[in-house]
Amino acid sequence: MTSFLGWLSALVAGVFSAHVLQKLCFPFFWRDLVFLLRVIRYGVRLELFKLTSSVCTVLDRFTQQAQRIPNKPFVIYDGGVHTYRDIEQRSNRLANVFLEKVHLRKGDCVALLMSNEPDFLCVWFGLAKVGCSVAFLNTNIKSKSLIHCFNCCGAKTLIVGSDLAECLDGVLTSLLEDNIQVWTMKSQSEHTHMHTLLDKLDAASDQPVPAALHATTSLKSPTLYIFTSGTTGLPKAAVITHLQSLKAAAGLWAFGATEDDVVYIPLPLYHSAASLIGIGGTIHLGATCILKKKFSASQFWNDCRTHNVTIFQYIGELCRYLCNQPKTEVDKVHKVRMGVGNGLRQDVWREFHSRFGNIKMCEVYGSTEGNLCFMNHIGKIGTVGRSNFFYRLLFKYDLVKYDMVKDEPVRDQYGFCQPVQNGETGLLLSRVGILSPFFGYAGSKQLTETKLMRNVFVKGDTYFNTGDLMAEDQGGFICFRDRVGDTFRWKGENVATTEVTETLGLVDFIQEVNVYGVEIPGHEGRAGMAAIILRPGLVFDGKKLFEHAMRDLPAYARPLFIRLQLLFLLV
Repeated sequence: MTSFLGWLSALVAGVFSAHVLQKLCFPFFWRDLVFLLRVIRYGVRLELFKLTSSVCTVLDRFTQQAQRIPNKPFVIYDGGVHTYRDIEQRSNRLANVFLEKVHLRKGDCVALLMSNEPDFLCVWFGLAKVGCSVAFLNTNIKSKSLIHCFNCCGAKTLIVGSDLAECLDGVLTSLLEDNIQVWTMKSQSEHTHMHTLLDKLDAASDQPVPAALHATTSLKSPTLYIFTSGTTGLPKAAVITHLQSLKAAAGLWAFGATEDDVVYIPLPLYHSAASLIGIGGTIHLGATCILKKKFSASQFWNDCRTHNVTIFQYIGELCRYLCNQPKTEVDKVHKVRMGVGNGLRQDVWREFHSRFGNIKMCEVYGSTEGNLCFMNHIGKIGTVGRSNFFYRLLFKYDLVKYDMVKDEPVRDQYGFCQPVQNGETGLLLSRVGILSPFFGYAGSKQLTETKLMRNVFVKGDTYFNTGDLMAEDQGGFICFRDRVGDTFRWKGENVATTEVTETLGLVDFIQEVNVYGVEIPGHEGRAGMAAIILRPGLVFDGKKLFEHAMRDLPAYARPLFIRLQLLFLLV
């Protein structure tokens, strides 16, 4: 008996010591393990899709949810409630119209230019049901960029929202000359060459189109094209496959969201955050989302209280706007428990917590076209993600030394990149492989190739160049430091300086122009500055430059500052 008690005491002491050691040396072990097991579990499910050649897409998941919970609110928009059945039936009607009136066929690519509204989802799902890939167009882009987008993805049909039809006035003729048919979500149109959809919906059947039209056997089949402003030039069409859309749709679930959550989506649906993570995540869970046409800082918390919001999507600027609102006695009266987004600065993060309560902010890092994603499931302030030994086994990435003067990675005498030490800032590279493929951009193999680096550590290896400088500390937390290349971020958008430079360079009195981003106290990102040299004999015309920028540049890309420089000639 004494021996048994001795062994029991030793066992208890050992377990207690192990627990204390784990808390001191590995404080996030269990939370990391639970999160990683969720990721692995979902990854196994995707691998089974590959083995069985039977893919349950995000659209298939939505159809399943419409059958399982038909009367549950799916989207609440501007006071109106749209159930899963409502969106299913309306998207079926649109799918039948697309087949019978628009004459779309499986494999066609269709461009979608719409604001945030329920019909964005109905059109998107309707097109997907007839087997079309959909290109989401940024509603801010202007004529030159718009035409470029069609050339990238090969779309020959455009669906435009009723509130955006007038935006095509300056480009409609060019679209028609390129044999692009234009349809608008209206019952009648002032333009004789712009076809209408709403007047055809009432007579259309709400029965599903044949499932064979949208069935797929490959996760690598493209389903969307989402345009991103890269480091150079005009927008690029990132190829979004079923694999990427399914991974993104599981994001909220991986953070611990459930079907009982109410998700607030104030971000534009043409970006991957709102469409893939927000809408896709809502569908994956069988939850409800509150969709806003535009973000309003003054309405945000009232909306959250009215609709019992529990999760909201954000970008860093959004949280700063909320902190800048006048304080009230009910700032902490809400049910919001989690925010999911990116770009939240440490100072804003702390102020947000202090004022609105201990809401878990889950930062997500990853570009639209990238093959790597970091998720800050711990919620540590100031970090964009969390890594560990097991994560590195699944997803191979490295931080390498970067020469800021030469604007290129540092290579050794053998031509290979050099990893940085823990805590040091380096360029983030992600290994391209079976578990992390890179699908590139539509319409240009050259653009795809520019994002790849080869012979990084050994001959023959290939890495995706994120273009981001990051640092990883001893604890495995990853921090964003800066962007490299000719780009900066403003108002939640990436601004390509090359595109802005080329556009401003068309003004007659400008001889040379250099565009770059400058920091403004109290604002996220960098605002545009254009340094201009005038042509000899000509004078600066601010009104002409303003009108040119307003006409040809998106709102987020227009420089806020103009710097006039003198040209000195040495003789």
